[in-house]
Amino acid sequence: MHPAIYLLQKSPIIKNFEVLEETFEANLIHIKIRAELGDNSLLFVRESYTPTFRKYAYHWQDKKGKLICRWDNAPHYPKIKTHPFHKHKKDEVMETTAISLEEILKEIEKSVKTR
Repeated sequence: MHPAIYLLQKSPIIKNFEVLEETFEANLIHIKIRAELGDNSLLFVRESYTPTFRKYAYHWQDKKGKLICRWDNAPHYPKIKTHPFHKHKKDEVMETTAISLEEILKEIEKSVKTR
């Protein structure tokens, strides 16, 4: 079982989730998940790993589709000190460190009711 699935199963704020893509190959692990939270907001999880690389995006939006926050490490903001790690809140791009789904869920728990 992919660790993201385990984290979502045990999280008190996740109502349900669906695995959209899952790849387990010799040198690649990839997963995409859509999760519904207790306040009907949505969390989209995308993680890809190789032995030497990790790419992620955690996109949290309200039930109307408006961005609440997205954490990712896409290299599209090279002027940020923490490049490529950053987060998007509304129209602002902010510095952040590398982050995990476990940390994201803890942060979101502060704002969302339990299932």
